Amino acid sequence: MATYRLYDEKADFTKKAQGIAVGLTVGSWTELPEANKKSMEPHLGRVVNLVVHEPEPGSPITERYADIQIAYPDVNFSRDLPALLVTTFGKLSMDGKIKLMDLHFSEEFASGFPGPKFGLKGVREQLGVWDRPLLMSIFKSVIGHDLDGLREQFYRQALGGVDLIKDDEILFENPLTPIEKRVRVCMEAARQAQEKTGQKLLYAVNLTGPTFGLLDQARKAIEAGANALLFNVLAYGVDVLAELSRHPDISVPIAAHPALAGALYPSPYHGISAPLLLGKLLRMAGADLVLFPSPYGSVVMPREENLAIQHALVTEAFEQDYLTSSSETNSKTSAWSLKQSAPVPSAGIHPGLVPLILKDFGSEVVVNAGGGIHGHPMGTEAGGAAFRQAIKATQEGVSLREYALTHPELQTAIDTWGIKE
Repeated sequence: MATYRLYDEKADFTKKAQGIAVGLTVGSWTELPEANKKSMEPHLGRVVNLVVHEPEPGSPITERYADIQIAYPDVNFSRDLPALLVTTFGKLSMDGKIKLMDLHFSEEFASGFPGPKFGLKGVREQLGVWDRPLLMSIFKSVIGHDLDGLREQFYRQALGGVDLIKDDEILFENPLTPIEKRVRVCMEAARQAQEKTGQKLLYAVNLTGPTFGLLDQARKAIEAGANALLFNVLAYGVDVLAELSRHPDISVPIAAHPALAGALYPSPYHGISAPLLLGKLLRMAGADLVLFPSPYGSVVMPREENLAIQHALVTEAFEQDYLTSSSETNSKTSAWSLKQSAPVPSAGIHPGLVPLILKDFGSEVVVNAGGGIHGHPMGTEAGGAAFRQAIKATQEGVSLREYALTHPELQTAIDTWGIKE
């Protein structure tokens, strides 16, 4: 069942909804001979719900729109995400001001998607960290660096107490730092840092290259010691993520990066809603961690959308509306359980934002920083330490300013970026 929001000042929304339901399934209905209608009816889309919102004086609604729910029979498409998306929003996405807001799945369709192989709990198990939010840092300014430069930056991040380090999403396969060589030097740096800190660490190396070679690239990275992967899921497609996630040779967590998402979710009139695009679909496809723009930093997403993404990633079970086999358009409720994907609000994060992040997201979150670690005036290692101090202070109910009195790394971070609570 697909939920759409359609804007139009003059349209007959009832007629439009019927046109979508028929056009994206059997193609035509009234013109069909009666003998054909009986055999075609199991394939016919049905309008489940239609609510029209008209602008009125003094109302916050300034444009006329309708929320439309249409049910599509499972028999029409194969059990894969491309078939689902093309059916529900393929050519329809080009038909005026219309946005795909949500999708609900039948038990039969949902059963084909096992979801994350590790999930948030599995990532915590690998790290041995249960009592606090996780901390991730990002390689920065690594294009053009050789392996020694990469290793040094990795080591400084690791010493700062981060739990995960991810490649920059624009670090692709290149002669200076090919994937298997950078995995080896970075994992050796992780081992050396662990000797000093006692802390385990996951390195999410960027999985790139031609689509048909991705599995071999992943195998190469894992054989070299990689214990996580970063994947630009929207550039390659959610089905590629689904295939990688369920493959038995992919024995490490996958972090999904939201590159290109800004071309798909921000407009109120077009695209796919953020909670569906970066929440429900990526969890279905098997992302163990999902990065998305935070509501606080440099690439801002509205807070309500952030929390809706989080809900889609961590709710214990999706409550699904689905059609019965009856010819009537009835609905039932089905609990579809998947492992939780770890929410990773990102972009422009600094230690002074930690209280706000934990207030909104709770402890089941990955705090992700790039410039907020590398840009620390005392150095990268101090940048990681400042975040760990901010997390500890917030969990203990101590204000950052008070905690900073005895922690110079946090004090310097506050002096540099301030506090937002």
